[in-house]
Amino acid sequence: MHSLRVDNLSLHLPNGQCLVEDLSFTIEPGSVLALMGPSGSGKSSILSWLTGTADSRISAQGSVWLGEKKLNSLPTEKRRLGLMLQQDYLFPHMSVGENLYFGLRGGTRQSRRDRVRQSLADAGLAGMEDRDPATLSGGQRARVSLVRTLLSDPCALLLDEPFSGLDTALREQIRRFTWEAAAKLPVLLVTHDLADIPLDARVLTIGECNHSVGPLRVQSPTQAL
Repeated sequence: MHSLRVDNLSLHLPNGQCLVEDLSFTIEPGSVLALMGPSGSGKSSILSWLTGTADSRISAQGSVWLGEKKLNSLPTEKRRLGLMLQQDYLFPHMSVGENLYFGLRGGTRQSRRDRVRQSLADAGLAGMEDRDPATLSGGQRARVSLVRTLLSDPCALLLDEPFSGLDTALREQIRRFTWEAAAKLPVLLVTHDLADIPLDARVLTIGECNHSVGPLRVQSPTQAL
């Protein structure tokens, strides 16, 4: 596993407004960095820049690295960054199993089938390969979405408000599943909710081109999983 590193990132809107100025951070494998700040402060723009999908009108400077590999010039599909959003974006015309096969890389047909079945079992969804995504609960859909992301063998995981669409009980369940499943990856989490952030995470606060990184101070163990 490799660390995810951003060096001297600056983002400016077409009108010259600064979103991020000279931002640098490193996320080691098995660590979580939470990205917080008010709406419009550039959090989602940072994720888009990392994945190579940022609006071309945004002026960007800086570099992103996975270990010793610089990702800036690589196309999105070769960056090996797994992205999970608030909306699960499961393909409605595919079964659960077909959605998961979509994320797999290489291997024989049997090995892919075995891997999908094992991943579903690990997520508490054994036997659901043939289910229509429309018949799944919100928590089941969230787990399928995360499993699909992990089956693409990402080297780092980017999470953009992935728990915000779930009720309280489901949020706790999916948080726990997420942190267990991504335990060996560097994880960048965008959230507005302190309860989403693991106890040992660092927090990066951005806004008006100011940012600070530090340890999370959690008042109660129930705020983090």
